[in-house]
Amino acid sequence: MTDEPVDRVLTALADPTRRQLLDLLAAHGSATATTLAGQLPVTRQAVVKHLSVLDAAGLVTGARVGREARYEVRPAALDATARWMAALASDWDRRLVRIKRIAEAASHEE
Repeated sequence: MTDEPVDRVLTALADPTRRQLLDLLAAHGSATATTLAGQLPVTRQAVVKHLSVLDAAGLVTGARVGREARYEVRPAALDATARWMAALASDWDRRLVRIKRIAEAASHEE
């Protein structure tokens, strides 16, 4: 079962440039779109658009500091998505254990 926040996070993370932006922000703590664009093969305008998607997914936040906007990672959305993924993996692990037991029982009956 997925919900809208997880969907937004997964959609945002599907793009490699946005994942790079998150990595850069995690490494720098906070940065401007201009600084980030200087480290990627895309324009500042493209970086701003990607940051907007990341912001809508709750992955980054932007705040005005003087004349510039500084962005930083917001880990809560990543944490919630990681919890959802862990629950999904746990469900699959339980299903696989059941399948294994059924298969082992069937092989013993033969």
